[in-house]
Amino acid sequence: MNNVFKGRSLCVIEDFSIDERRYFFKKTQELKRAILENNEAVMDSFRINDPDFGIYEVFLEDSTRTKESFRNAAKFHHAKVSELLCDSSSINKGESYADTFNMLSGYSNRIFIVRSKVEGLTKWLSEETSEYAERNHLPYKPAFINAGDGKHEHPTQELLDEFSFLERLNMDFSEIHLALVGDLYHGRTVHSKANGLKIFDKVTVDLIAPDELMMPENYIEIMKENGFKVNIYPSIENYLDCGDIAKIWYFTRPQLERMGERILKKEAELREAITFKREFIDRLKEGTKFYHPLPRHKEHPTIPTFLDKTELNGWEEQAINGMYCRMILLSLIAGKIGEDFSGQSAIEKDYKSEEYIVEVQPENKDNKEKNISEGVRPIRNGIVIDHICKGDSPEDIRKHIRLISSVIGLDNARGGEWISHGSDGKFKGIIFRPDVMDLSRKELKRLAAIAPHCTLNIIKDGKVAKKFRTHMPPRIYNFEDMSCKNEACISNPVNKEGVASKFYRTNDGGYRCAYCGKVHSFKEIWNKR
Repeated sequence: MNNVFKGRSLCVIEDFSIDERRYFFKKTQELKRAILENNEAVMDSFRINDPDFGIYEVFLEDSTRTKESFRNAAKFHHAKVSELLCDSSSINKGESYADTFNMLSGYSNRIFIVRSKVEGLTKWLSEETSEYAERNHLPYKPAFINAGDGKHEHPTQELLDEFSFLERLNMDFSEIHLALVGDLYHGRTVHSKANGLKIFDKVTVDLIAPDELMMPENYIEIMKENGFKVNIYPSIENYLDCGDIAKIWYFTRPQLERMGERILKKEAELREAITFKREFIDRLKEGTKFYHPLPRHKEHPTIPTFLDKTELNGWEEQAINGMYCRMILLSLIAGKIGEDFSGQSAIEKDYKSEEYIVEVQPENKDNKEKNISEGVRPIRNGIVIDHICKGDSPEDIRKHIRLISSVIGLDNARGGEWISHGSDGKFKGIIFRPDVMDLSRKELKRLAAIAPHCTLNIIKDGKVAKKFRTHMPPRIYNFEDMSCKNEACISNPVNKEGVASKFYRTNDGGYRCAYCGKVHSFKEIWNKR
């Protein structure tokens, strides 16, 4: 029977489907019960039990909690556990990530657990080493687990958080009301919840943070796209006045040191807004639990230590759950368990069927002595690109026309550009080039990517011979002159790994980087200006 988990990577939480995660939690509950009851027979049914099965920890960023929980989880499996000592490795001295991990893949290492400040690193490495394994006829494809990448995601923390919430809810997936408190701007553990909480049928999220620490807008939009009800509050005190208070609270540590002098001047005020106080206890609902990914700030904890011995303490069991969840994750990827899974698996969308360059029937009317759009005379032979950035300001349209001309390679051809003011009151741009007789398929793809919703007219003998309308491509890739603008992303040129950028269209017409998740407009992804 096919095991859908075997050899899979977990780079973002959505790499596992909702059904797969629900299965994951069921198995975690089974293993936790067996360990607490010291049931060796059940524990052995989860163990990899192969001393030649390589599990490799590579922590390019400091961590204690995540690193040690993975180390102990790996030891549970009686497998080969190795660690790359980054302080003495040349990987921190300019060595290529690709070369390093390809080399380690050839040494019978099946699973890599990677923590890094470089966002999207594991996603790219999973692609790169897969090709390496195929080229060199390795009997396996290495799998990668993202143990935290910059401000992007921390999917294994999300799994243990969700499992901890489910224990509180008696494994009921029907509904969750969750308060997220603290540094929601930098916190990758809360960013993972934008998609992670989709395991619940109904989700209400209360975001509690001052403006400077509020969740980035793109993650809020993802939550709303996923059907979550999202409420925003500037402080705990303000939240407690709202009346409808969650019984599950999730705190994060403020990382003010990463936000510059202006924010540090407001440090006391910002900490005050997100720190729980003794006088708030009586205003909580009965049965409330607090969670925190740990460690807390020793001088300014958002959950003060006087709460450690109270019923509010859910963060200690949450931390212990990290080891159980990571045991199950390793067991799944190794293929030890998972054959009894039934349900929808996470499958990448098939983009080949969506057409975004549509040829339409040209309408040739009598063009005799007719001017096009305020004085642009019709051309006898060439191309006319119309409806560029319709509705934008003239200044923005002119700027983007220059970019289109550069990207499509029209700068050296005769012709010109025009800004037209339509009867609907909206401006649009026009490019006309009498010397250009056609565009190749690749050039058409580039046109759709940089000027979606435009119209391309191929003019021959004064008539429109061909007419195309462009729509936003579902994905954009394999263009050397575009890049993600997030400098922390593995695909940004500053990281010098030569990673080709790749973008996927969002529901609201943006483009999300396939590696770091940053959303761009179609105008922003190009390097030419």
